[in-house]
Amino acid sequence: MPEIKLQHILTLIELLSQGAHHNFVEVTTTLLGKGIGRSQQAASKHLLDLETSGYIERLKKGQKYAVKVTDKGYSEIQSLYLSLRAALESAPSTMDFEGNVISGMGEGAYYMSLEGYRRQFREKLGYEPYPGTLNVQLTDQIYMNGRLELGKHPSIFIDGFSDGTRTYGWVKCYRATINDGAIDNAAVLVLERTHYDDSMLEVIGPISIKQTAGIKNGDRIKVQVRLA
Repeated sequence: MPEIKLQHILTLIELLSQGAHHNFVEVTTTLLGKGIGRSQQAASKHLLDLETSGYIERLKKGQKYAVKVTDKGYSEIQSLYLSLRAALESAPSTMDFEGNVISGMGEGAYYMSLEGYRRQFREKLGYEPYPGTLNVQLTDQIYMNGRLELGKHPSIFIDGFSDGTRTYGWVKCYRATINDGAIDNAAVLVLERTHYDDSMLEVIGPISIKQTAGIKNGDRIKVQVRLA
C-alpha cells in the first residue's frame, strides 16, 4: 500500500476510538464493518492491508484477534489531524457576494419602522437601521449558493414578535462591508418570512447606503459578510 487510503484512515480512526493506541483491543470484523459503514469482508481486508503496511499489529486470542495501532499508524492520523486543523483554522471568515442594486418592494421601510425590530437592532447591532433595505440581485449561481448557505452560520439573532394584531418573523443579521469598505457597518439580513428567493441579498445600515456610497439602481456592488 504505497499511501494510506481513505477507507484505511476511517478504520484507524475507529480502532483508536476503541482504545487501540496504547492497548491491544479485541475486534470483530463484523462490528468493525458496522463502525466504518462497510461490509465484514471489507473490514477484514482493511485490517490485512493495515497490518501489511505496518499501521497496526494483530495478535490471535483464541478464535479472535486483538489489534493495536502502531506508532506509524498513530503518526499518520496525527499528521492528518494537524493538517485538517490548520486548514480549518486558516479558512476565510468572510463570504463574498456581488450583484446589481435594484428597487425593492417598499416593505423594508415599513418593517424597519416597527418598534419590535428597532429596539432589538439598537441593542444587538448598536444602531437603528435607516428605513429601507438595499436590495442586491445576485446574478451568478456561486453567489446564490452562498446566500443559501449563509443562514446556516451563527448570526446576530433578532427575535420575532407580535403586536397583538399579527406576528412578525425572526431576522438573522450578519455584519458586512460594501465595496471594499466604502460602507463598513452594514448588515445582511436573512428573514424567516420574505417574498424574495435566494437570488436577493437584503442589506441595512445606520444611514442611506445608496446616498453615502453614491450607489444607484443598476450598479454592480460587492458585499463582504463577516462570519462569527
